[in-house]
Amino acid sequence: MHDSIKSEQLGIPSISIMTSKFVSAAEMMSRALGAEEYPFVIINHPISSASKDELKIQASIALKEGVNLILRSKRKIISQVLL
Repeated sequence: MHDSIKSEQLGIPSISIMTSKFVSAAEMMSRALGAEEYPFVIINHPISSASKDELKIQASIALKEGVNLILRSKRKIISQVLL
């Protein structure tokens, strides 16, 4: 979250991908950095024990959601608020 939010502050569109176990930590970090509504992609936890097929599915979902986040018009608004 930190790197994505800091990149956004520099005008570089970014996304974060978190596993479901770390959602609360990601939300806490975004609040601490003054970006409470910063969106991020959530994938299933754990990934270390996932099969290759499961990882491919997770990657496909994360890619689609990540592209949607980058392209959303709200991203521009969030970037401006963070500056």
